Amino acid sequence: MADFTMPSLGADMDEGTLVEWLVGPGDAVTKGDVVAVVETAKSTIEVECFDSGTVGALLVEPGTTVPVGTRMAVIDSGAEPPAPAPAPAPAPAPAKPTVPTSELQAAPGHTTTPGGDAVSTPLVRHLAEQKGIDLSSVHGSGKGGRITRSDVEHTPAEGPHRVKASPLARRLARSSGVDLSALRGTGRGGTIRADDVRAVSAGPPSRTVESREPARPSSATAEPAYPARAAIAALVSRANREIPHYYLSTTIDLAVAMAWMRDRNASRPVAERLVPAALLLKSVALAARQVPELNGYWKDEAFVPSPAVRLGVAVSLRGGGLVAPALADADTMPLPELMAALKGLVSRARSGRLRASETADPTLTVTNLGDQGVEAVFGVIYPPQVALVGLGCVTERPVAVDGMLTVHPTVTATLAADHRASDGTTGARLLTAIDRLLQRPEEL
Repeated sequence: MADFTMPSLGADMDEGTLVEWLVGPGDAVTKGDVVAVVETAKSTIEVECFDSGTVGALLVEPGTTVPVGTRMAVIDSGAEPPAPAPAPAPAPAPAKPTVPTSELQAAPGHTTTPGGDAVSTPLVRHLAEQKGIDLSSVHGSGKGGRITRSDVEHTPAEGPHRVKASPLARRLARSSGVDLSALRGTGRGGTIRADDVRAVSAGPPSRTVESREPARPSSATAEPAYPARAAIAALVSRANREIPHYYLSTTIDLAVAMAWMRDRNASRPVAERLVPAALLLKSVALAARQVPELNGYWKDEAFVPSPAVRLGVAVSLRGGGLVAPALADADTMPLPELMAALKGLVSRARSGRLRASETADPTLTVTNLGDQGVEAVFGVIYPPQVALVGLGCVTERPVAVDGMLTVHPTVTATLAADHRASDGTTGARLLTAIDRLLQRPEEL
């Protein structure tokens, strides 16, 4: 028997809320399968199973908040592997080739909905719910007509009547009974944001959208921070209270790196072309390996270096908030693979589909505000990490080359580091290593 427990999905996580089980008693699972959806103060995470076997019992009900480490399910790891599907018995009588819904309803560990989505897994139903897709309208390409995850992912969202809203806004609307179709979104393209829902749900029941603006509370009334903001506030407050930061910055000439990237992209399909962010992240990951004094954690009044580079990437969420999932072994990934991994990581972070393994503590975090037009960013270290690298936008600046003034693309790289774990000399080595690596992009 093995216990499936509430995982720690970040150094600042003490508890989590079970949103949904994606398996049921009797289901066979293998290590790495997504078995549950957990909501933390910052995001909704898909949690993988770390053991293989058969789900014995589910010990926590959806909607329950439990501390990290709480037993949530029991997995019988010694159970016989799931038997192969029995050979089809001779049909006693002509029957429809499809499985009647009533039989599927009786299958253990699965539930059905009136929409006829019995031929789908819990994970597929969860994904369809997120996208607002009626599974009864989806053609299943799996065995026996089963609807697969790919089927849902390739099915466009509902038509024009589909309300554009962030996942967090939808959850808040469901929990507070707010009709999203009656709201006017303030996000990009009219997307309803979590704050739009909170503004309505905080008012009197008869409050209408039209009356919301004039009835807005006076500026003297402080509204409590929503959970994600409160979690971030607690984390950065702790960082500023406990970590003696020091800061360094340098301007890096990107002329060689950009020319090399353009040359590589000339022979690549558009979808596989490199972008400057990939070169910058790879150079930071390699520099972290070369300067291990900044790649690790501060624990028990001592620095603990990490044997691997798990590069945290700060991602702003459309519904508000910030998460920093990790790119595991970013220093060893080829650039195209790192590009794909980064794209997938950002997409999952913003759609609330991060995996638990992606939220395990990064060893060094990068925040890049270049797409916001910022030239330099001096960040706050995520404890228990000891360093954070900031990257600004790539911009053209005058530079002197061999005594001649010219204009080159450049980027400002900054470092926020923990003075308990390192000194400025060590920090300077990291920034110098990043610069040196970007002057030899063919080695990235």
